[in-house]
Amino acid sequence: MSESDLMPGYLNRSHVPPTLSLPSRIKKDLLGHDFFRLYPAAMPDIPAPTTITSLWVFKIVMTYIIFSVKIFFMKHILLSIFIFSNFLFSSEVQITSLKNKNPERVLYIGNSYLYYNDSLHNHVRRMLEEAYTNDIDTGNYKLVTISGSRSWHHNIDYPLNYKNLGAKQPFELVIFQGGSGETDTASERKIFSDTAKEVINTIHESGAEAALYMIHAYVEPHENANPQMIKDIKQMYVDVGNKNNALVIPVGIAFENAYKAQPDIVLHKPFDGSHPSLLGTYLASCVVFASITQQSPLEIDYNYYGEISNNDKVFLQEIAHKTVEDFYSIEL
Repeated sequence: MSESDLMPGYLNRSHVPPTLSLPSRIKKDLLGHDFFRLYPAAMPDIPAPTTITSLWVFKIVMTYIIFSVKIFFMKHILLSIFIFSNFLFSSEVQITSLKNKNPERVLYIGNSYLYYNDSLHNHVRRMLEEAYTNDIDTGNYKLVTISGSRSWHHNIDYPLNYKNLGAKQPFELVIFQGGSGETDTASERKIFSDTAKEVINTIHESGAEAALYMIHAYVEPHENANPQMIKDIKQMYVDVGNKNNALVIPVGIAFENAYKAQPDIVLHKPFDGSHPSLLGTYLASCVVFASITQQSPLEIDYNYYGEISNNDKVFLQEIAHKTVEDFYSIEL
């Protein structure tokens, strides 16, 4: 290599006379990257090499600079992807509505959490009748419960055959509730997950939509009451709902929100801290109503024939309204 092959002066593009051009051996690093094409604005004012040795030193230095810049940008790109992916999955719940928002042939399956206080399905049916100003045939609006049952105690095939329950037509929607103890351990949660998957698949195969009724947590004086329980309940139900294309109805979250807003309200039976009181059943009914219809319960006049005070009615309707909006990220 002769001195005539080297460019005197500086390698900053602005310092290169327009009539001259840099030899390719100076413009590229050891891997063949073009300095000016990749980072024209970032090129420093570096004296041009004047010997073979300085040329190789120059190439090594520039290769290091380019790799450092690439690594810097790659780290920031990966960090951005990580943050964006966390944002995407932060909403958690994936199924936010039913296809049929006015189901009249509905089957509820669960335990005493549903049938206490004149049965939740009756309260929801009365709210639906008021909202849609039409009577729902009670023969097609059914509840099947087993006292103290867990999910795997139910033979889903029998009640899904509507004729076995005296219904006149196949059900449009099946709402399935698990047992209160199914979040206690990892093995219990696994059993619920596996059972719910089979149940939901069977419901879908029947032509009906499926929804999971998220239970509420225990409160004192129940011996197993603890603040972690509702977190486990939410995680379990949301995971199963997402994996099996089923709507999750956030009753348990509404109970927690109500207690935070008004700690002295009584949503559980005082003698066990497990079963819902009448106010608890009314709140749950408002949440079910809003979840399946995507309508606000705030306009519902139904108060169980005067058994629910106006103040309690309005408060519980507001809790249900806000809980459903936040859970599904929608506006009612």
